[in-house]
Amino acid sequence: MTDPTTDPTPPRAPRPTGPIKYKGEELAAERGPGLGCFRFQIAVLVVFIVLTPLSVAWNWPPMVSAGLLFAVILLLLVTGQTVIFLLRLVAADRRGRRVPLGSASKTVGELEDDAAAESDEGPGAPTPAADEVDRPSR
Repeated sequence: MTDPTTDPTPPRAPRPTGPIKYKGEELAAERGPGLGCFRFQIAVLVVFIVLTPLSVAWNWPPMVSAGLLFAVILLLLVTGQTVIFLLRLVAADRRGRRVPLGSASKTVGELEDDAAAESDEGPGAPTPAADEVDRPSR
């Protein structure tokens, strides 16, 4: 018999902390679609979305209306994938260490960086005071 007080969920694997990978390589903004490509896709998609029901109302041949409908579905797929790629770029860009805006004390990451820098420079190296540390302004 199992103990009812134990948690039955398996432990989670730790998250990777390195750079975001895309097809086995680091995610680079220079590779892949950009914002201009996305805007073009959205413009074409809007035109096709408006034109598809109008083609039925204007009694265009059914094959043309069906072709427009399939084009809308295809453009939705491509545009959705472009959005996902651009969101991954934003996430990769924001993955660096962030400092809380209202924090007067150092974060754990800043303390670790200071300890690593101190061990590299030696114990006698000067460290900046808490007031001298650059913090983003609001």
